[in-house]
Amino acid sequence: MKIGIVCPYSWDVPGGVQFHIRDLAEHLIRLGHEVSVLAPADDAPPKPGGLGGAPTLPPYVVSAGRAVPVPYNGSVARLNFGFLSAARVRRWLHEGRFDVIHIHEPASPSLGLLSCWAAQGPIVATFHTSNPRSRAMIAAYPILQPALEKISARIAVSEYARRTLVEHLGGDAVVIPNGVDVEFFARAEPRKQWQGGTIGFIGRIDEPRKGLPVLMRALPRILEERPETRLLVAGRGDTEEAVEGLPAAVRERVEFLGMVSDDDKARLLRSVDLYVAPNTGGESFGIILVEAMSAGAPVLASDLDAFAQVLDQGAAGELFVNEDADELAAAAVRLLADPARRAELRARGSAHVRRFDWSVVGGDILAVYETVTDGAASVATDERTTLRARFGLARD
Repeated sequence: MKIGIVCPYSWDVPGGVQFHIRDLAEHLIRLGHEVSVLAPADDAPPKPGGLGGAPTLPPYVVSAGRAVPVPYNGSVARLNFGFLSAARVRRWLHEGRFDVIHIHEPASPSLGLLSCWAAQGPIVATFHTSNPRSRAMIAAYPILQPALEKISARIAVSEYARRTLVEHLGGDAVVIPNGVDVEFFARAEPRKQWQGGTIGFIGRIDEPRKGLPVLMRALPRILEERPETRLLVAGRGDTEEAVEGLPAAVRERVEFLGMVSDDDKARLLRSVDLYVAPNTGGESFGIILVEAMSAGAPVLASDLDAFAQVLDQGAAGELFVNEDADELAAAAVRLLADPARRAELRARGSAHVRRFDWSVVGGDILAVYETVTDGAASVATDERTTLRARFGLARD
């Protein structure tokens, strides 16, 4: 099958949607399908001497040009929109001649919407956003409606993303969660320097909704009860600002790792005694929770609806009241002092996470592709039969 996938966010700036699309594309390619991903990306030529310029893109990714930062869903997304982008979308569609187009976030002001306007044939759309009070989406509906009506099948990554779609844009969607290569995380080798009384956090440091400030407020109490504890923070952002409100002795127990590779992320999750996800909102799924469970890390997360769903309502990981630093601290202290409970969470998480493996998720997405392509083929056959009958033509 020839599959075209549209990524709305910049390929140069890692994020959950980009990772999902990357892993989906590579899963489909391993199965023998022909896949092309259209994404915003810096395609500037290298400078003299080979310095600078665009990073090397995977062979299956086609650049639609550089993205610009736009406030979106409580964050800053790097999107791509305009006449040049529209021209690149049309060229990619014409040259690809895809059996199915899979557009992610078709309602965002980026390549997804442009592709929805331009594409012909079977279109599958995945909705990632969970935002129950989006006035912008409601206001934009009359503009979006003609494009969205072309979609053959809709996927939502969680029940909360599905609810946002239903309430703001109408229609419905099948829920298929984000996928993870469970074995990649499960077989990672722990690092000794990251072991021994460690709490892990992975996320953008300077994005408040990722919740690092909540964890920082909880840290003094955690250290008061468990002074040997260290906090390992992986992600980009201003590290000095992140710890500026902490006493010097507490700051010494925080280690910033910067951006880490996929391999090091897996090693980090395999190494920590506890992974904490203190996110405060705007989450439709929680891929980092799935990755942590895949690596065998006991998980403590804020009780966002999406997180509760991923953690099986608290059976596969513990939950604390969103933005309550005192409750976070109490739960962390209790878990760090209870190896048996952490072992129980590891076992439950490792069993629960299998439903998110690409072997399951990829099969569900392929089933949607096959349904819409079979439907399109049936419609085309019916139309040819009608034309033959109308004009008295013989069958092929």
